[in-house]
Amino acid sequence: MNSPGSRPTRWGRNPFVHNLELSLADKITMGLMSVTVFPVRLLLVSFLMLLGWPFAFVASLGRSEFVVEPQSWWRRLVDVALRVIMRAMWFCAGFHRVKVKGERAAPSQAAILTVAPHSTFFDAIPVTSTMCSIVSKLEVQSIPVWGTLIQYIRPVLVLRSNLDSRRQTVEEIKRRARSGGEWPQIMIYPEGTCTNRSSLILFKAGAFLPGLPVQPVVLRYPNRLDTISWTWRGPGAWKILWLTLCQPHTSMEVEYLPVYTPSDQEKENPSLFANNVRKIMAKALEVPLTDLTFEDRELSYAEGPLKVYDPSSLLEFNHLLPRLRLKTTESSLQEQVSRVRKLRKHLLTLEDFALFLHVGVTDTLQHIHRLFNQQEEGQIDIRHYLLALSTIYRPSKSMETLKMAFEMYDCQDTGQVHERDLAAMLEIMLGVKEVELSLLMMELGGPHNAKVTYDELWCFMEEHPHFVQNYLDFKDHPRHLCVGPHDTCNGHMTPHDTR
Repeated sequence: MNSPGSRPTRWGRNPFVHNLELSLADKITMGLMSVTVFPVRLLLVSFLMLLGWPFAFVASLGRSEFVVEPQSWWRRLVDVALRVIMRAMWFCAGFHRVKVKGERAAPSQAAILTVAPHSTFFDAIPVTSTMCSIVSKLEVQSIPVWGTLIQYIRPVLVLRSNLDSRRQTVEEIKRRARSGGEWPQIMIYPEGTCTNRSSLILFKAGAFLPGLPVQPVVLRYPNRLDTISWTWRGPGAWKILWLTLCQPHTSMEVEYLPVYTPSDQEKENPSLFANNVRKIMAKALEVPLTDLTFEDRELSYAEGPLKVYDPSSLLEFNHLLPRLRLKTTESSLQEQVSRVRKLRKHLLTLEDFALFLHVGVTDTLQHIHRLFNQQEEGQIDIRHYLLALSTIYRPSKSMETLKMAFEMYDCQDTGQVHERDLAAMLEIMLGVKEVELSLLMMELGGPHNAKVTYDELWCFMEEHPHFVQNYLDFKDHPRHLCVGPHDTCNGHMTPHDTR
């Protein structure tokens, strides 16, 4: 199940990266298939998709979005015809046999099927074989031909960038799920994005909000060469299509696990419900769990001289920030830095923190304040908050974040910061617990040097590309967002279980 090309990191395989490496024999095979089998397959797949379009178009005419009409005889014929056409299409694409394990539950037993891992557009195979509804991005409607086929299965469409649309989507899922089997089953991919199947990322709560039984469904692609993974870093859609159609055969397994009925506690807590289902699916797949989400992808594969060493310590902060509904921009960051430089003290209570951000004291704000709480004294260093904010807002611009940090810590306008302050900066930016800078400070100015300027550090990093690995010494455990080697964490930022 593990994707062999995914980039390893200090915290495990990155689920959003897929590096496909072809051997000489693979390249020769690809070359031969590209001029022989590929054109024929592409022509057949295109023809069958176009053949299915008029059936889906006609069957979708005049249907209500809110009521399920009785299935007339001609619509039943269309449904059978579309299943046959779609199965023939996948067969021509190289999916000659799709192995199915377990038994799909009836809609009255489980209105929602939760499917994982989601790694490719070929995950549509179980959708076309069951004609279940799906939750999908609103943009799919505009895809020629395929958009009409999607519309036929009565999808629940969502505009990710619109909070109202997301709320309406949740309400629609609840309405359909509670119809007692009147509506078709909804097949939901709760990861919400594509990964390389090396682990299961956090599930979104949408499928679990109705508090009704769900049936977990796991997907496997037991092939020697992984040509199907479509991640945020890796081969694009057209390359994946080409590579997969050039394979003599592509294997796929679909396994229906037993229906999972939530407890009373899980009905009240959809996140708990989702995580318990995720654990069962991970066990069936024999893959680890990782508490990354769609929103964490840029943080997880950020590049640069000070790229995040272990993002797990920043994940909870990254998940909480959107709830504050504060828009972060380059100008707003600079404005906050200017305000910090004018403060007589950098330690803020919860009330002071709320005033600084111009927001009310909410549960979310209290949670964030606790993440940065130093030694449980009820105060946080506002500079630490801004450093973490800049790190997750622009993860690939670490040098800009570092320059911002120097501006905040240079209280005497000398251009220098003390070694202990530099350690605090790097601990937050890298996501580590303790940083030992003695070797770095020795290289920069000798054994008695305790201060450094941004220009000195920048020049040193230019000359030493592997600066972090060669000149910083720190513990492998992630930092808990409490600053300084002698600080005591408050227990609210315990690293997530990534077993």
